[in-house]
Amino acid sequence: MLEILKAILFGIIEGITEWLPVSSTGHMILLDEFVKLNVSAVFKEMFLVVIQLGAILAVVVTYWKKIMPFSLNSKEFIKKDVFVMWMKIIVACIPAAVVGLLWDDKIEALFYNYKTVSVMLILFGVLFIIVENSNKGKRTKINTISEITFKAAFIIGMFQLIAAVFPGTSRSGSTILGGILINMSRTIAAEFTFFMAIPVMFGASVLKLVKFGLAFNQMELLILTIGMVTAFIVSVIVIKFLMQYIKKHDFKVFGWYRIVLGIVVLLYFSS
Repeated sequence: MLEILKAILFGIIEGITEWLPVSSTGHMILLDEFVKLNVSAVFKEMFLVVIQLGAILAVVVTYWKKIMPFSLNSKEFIKKDVFVMWMKIIVACIPAAVVGLLWDDKIEALFYNYKTVSVMLILFGVLFIIVENSNKGKRTKINTISEITFKAAFIIGMFQLIAAVFPGTSRSGSTILGGILINMSRTIAAEFTFFMAIPVMFGASVLKLVKFGLAFNQMELLILTIGMVTAFIVSVIVIKFLMQYIKKHDFKVFGWYRIVLGIVVLLYFSS
């Protein structure tokens, strides 16, 4: 029962922090420090990645009509605008996919530590505040998904690459920031970020599952399932909250939160 409660807690933190631009990695590192799952190190490494599948499913369910490129209820079987959107998402995902496939293990060995996480939390927190202050009052040029060009998609993909290499950056945070920098509305930047997460997080999860194998014992399978289901439920709520929040507010509050969390992580682990 205790391990189940721990899995639920990990699912809650994953569901909240995966979509808010505050770094799920930073929060997971802190949570793992205080809440120890009674599992092998190999399973825990896999669990902390594959639990994201629940969060991905939340995006699929929430935005099903926007992301499904096929239609059975109209004369046009393929929705051209949605199909083109997926082509742009593929372009945006290429940089992170290539680097992840080639150097995933080396990146983890070099950068998955509290120092990198805390520095990137603080750095991108400061950037959020600077960018939001400089963009205050400016009119955005990209206000719909269809207005995102392939060039803009690739630029956002490069910001996603930063997050793929440096934990603590926050994948959603870096890509949203990239969108804002190229004059994209916060709402569209967030939506495109959510859609990009589907192939990226699914691919990362499959890669971890393949490396781990499918030799789960009953407790491990239960922990993974509960964590994913919890992440799904919480993600649905958080995604809806964020989309309502950014209609009237900017991201500076998340910038300040990142700075405080980065300092806390740095002080705690260096003491």
